[in-house]
Amino acid sequence: MKYTKNILGTMLLTAVVTASCVDDKPLAFEVEKPASIAGMEYLNDYDVLKNYVSSSANPDFKLGIALAASDYIAGGQVTQLANSNFVEMTAGNAMKYASCVNDAGEMNFDAVENFVTAAKAGGLTIYGHTLAWHSQQRPKYLNKLIAPIPLPIDPNAKNSFIEYNTNGAGENIWDKQATYMLPVALEQGVNYTFKVDIKASEEFEGLEFWPIWSASPNKDQWGGSKDVQYLGAKGAIGTDWATYEWNFTTQFTLDKLQIVFGKFGGKVYFDNLVLVKDGADDNLIDNGDFAEETTNGWGNNWNGPSFQIVSEGNDNAGFCLKMTNNEKKNNNWDSQVWYQFDKPLTEGNSYTFTAKVKATDSYNCTIFMQSSTGGAQGYPGGFNIGTEWTDVSFTFTPEHNQVDKFTFNFGDFVGTIYVDNVIFSDGTSDMYVSNFENQSIEGWISWNGYQALSAEGEGYSSNQTSIELTPQEKKEVLTAAMNNWIEGMMKATDGYVTTWDVVNEAISGGGDDGEGFYTLQSASNASADDAKNNFYWQDYLGNEDYVRIVVAAARKYYAENGGTAPLKLFINDYNLESDWDDNKKVRSLVHWIKKWEADNVTKIDGIGTQMHVSCYANEATQKSKEEHVVKMFEILAESGKLVKISELDMGYVDENGNNVKTENMTEAQHKAMAEYYKFIVKKYFEIIPAAQQYGITQWCITDAPSDSGWRGGEPVGLWDSNYSRKHTYAGFADGLAGK
Repeated sequence: MKYTKNILGTMLLTAVVTASCVDDKPLAFEVEKPASIAGMEYLNDYDVLKNYVSSSANPDFKLGIALAASDYIAGGQVTQLANSNFVEMTAGNAMKYASCVNDAGEMNFDAVENFVTAAKAGGLTIYGHTLAWHSQQRPKYLNKLIAPIPLPIDPNAKNSFIEYNTNGAGENIWDKQATYMLPVALEQGVNYTFKVDIKASEEFEGLEFWPIWSASPNKDQWGGSKDVQYLGAKGAIGTDWATYEWNFTTQFTLDKLQIVFGKFGGKVYFDNLVLVKDGADDNLIDNGDFAEETTNGWGNNWNGPSFQIVSEGNDNAGFCLKMTNNEKKNNNWDSQVWYQFDKPLTEGNSYTFTAKVKATDSYNCTIFMQSSTGGAQGYPGGFNIGTEWTDVSFTFTPEHNQVDKFTFNFGDFVGTIYVDNVIFSDGTSDMYVSNFENQSIEGWISWNGYQALSAEGEGYSSNQTSIELTPQEKKEVLTAAMNNWIEGMMKATDGYVTTWDVVNEAISGGGDDGEGFYTLQSASNASADDAKNNFYWQDYLGNEDYVRIVVAAARKYYAENGGTAPLKLFINDYNLESDWDDNKKVRSLVHWIKKWEADNVTKIDGIGTQMHVSCYANEATQKSKEEHVVKMFEILAESGKLVKISELDMGYVDENGNNVKTENMTEAQHKAMAEYYKFIVKKYFEIIPAAQQYGITQWCITDAPSDSGWRGGEPVGLWDSNYSRKHTYAGFADGLAGK
């Protein structure tokens, strides 16, 4: 019998000959062939997989394999198996967003282009995986696109920082030091960036940054640590704020920052300190902007420059009421903002309004006294508003006993009026006091236009450093980013990839969309880690527009970049065969596809069911799994869409509910898996109409290594780790053949 690599790999059969010490004649005997070898020999009789596709299948049926693009490009055993057994490939990761886009938003499609070139040479088509997904994105870059827009800082705004007074120059640069003890020590051998704003009472040179390991056992004769990094000076320190930056790799564990300036006799000021590890965003310095006016963590050296928190600017630039009129109207009363008192004011009594006000242009603001019930109205006057914060005071006396509204009129003014530190007084006590620091605008009402800083963040005050983008602005920014990504991918594939997972794993598998179906994936229903590490486009583009935007971009940029064959777009998802929810997820997916296509523009061509399944030793469990595979295929057939088994692989679960590792699998368990493969593939062809049969893709070509991030150590392949056929190969082939 000929033993081939296809079954067992390379084997050496050794004839054993024993010599007799009596007659010196050889005693020959035969070694019986192991049952394990004999039981695998039938696999030699199988042809390559693609030759088993049923003649009754869709003539365009694609038998596919998923693999790493780099493995296929390498041209080794994986390439040979792919070319001989399959007609289509799916790249595991190479065509995903995070593989092509870095944290700065820069795109690189070299790997994709090389993969396309290799596929053409091998005569295989490519199934694109995937254009849109919430996982494997670049949250750092995408969140930066929709981050609040920085605003000019009001020069009058209060700013706190730390001051070090040297009280006279020393002889050496180390004689005067500002120190900060880090809450968490820096790691040895890691890259960090330190930024700080510095100014001085007069210009000087000779300021350096010396981070130190103060807890080091390596002390010198003075008791100080020898484990110091001397990072050098950054030129002259001026009398105006300037930013200084040090990039360094830690030579030791470092737990304390030292900024040395011993030869300077004056005051040095520090603000906005940021220390970050490369690739991270967390500032390792607490209260680096001194918004909390505390010196916690700060210190000095033995020559003791004194230090304290100081401030510049004023307290008048906090949150404030913001009234904006974008279009000049015929009368000043055509735009109004009023304060609604709790009860009507007393007729004839004297009341006082005081506040700080400013505007984008000078304006004489008229005040009305009104009644919410109508009828009562007075015109007591107004006050001038300039472009700088000014104190105003206005006294008024109600002429009616129904007056309960104090009204600003500014319809003939184009611009913004800011109001802060408001006090209404009746002469004996204050009826209303607000500096809007709690972001409350309770009692304030507008007619025909105003904006205010509220708990929801509408508007901004003169010292606010940024303004949030509106939901519509975020949608527009991210739509442009999505279009840019898809255009880049379509250029890289140059019309060769005609079928895509246009959106991957959109359905959450939980919640209720209001119609009895699952909601879409969202940061709101994800775990804390998933919400942080993923980017949920649909949270910004909208549940319905998300898919519509991606589909439209795919069709547009495919056509513009060499695409001539019909483009087929799939929605791909997992757990569609699940029995624990009676196939609710696949029903939900079909429901959402109908919603996405309800605009009569968007067209979804097909549905991909991943089918990362397991074969169960428990008969009842296995029976339930098989029944729901059938139900899934029936639902997919009824959808009228193309159907693809997009990521088929299989593990084994024993009677105790444990996943069995490859090394512990029995031959009976392998054969049970082969039967389940045959069942799945056969049912696909039996239930899915030929016209809807797009194809089947096996997700794992070989069993997973123990250190694999995907089903590590499990028997998920049709070949073993030595590229020998397994029983599952036969089951898969028999299913394709309809046996």
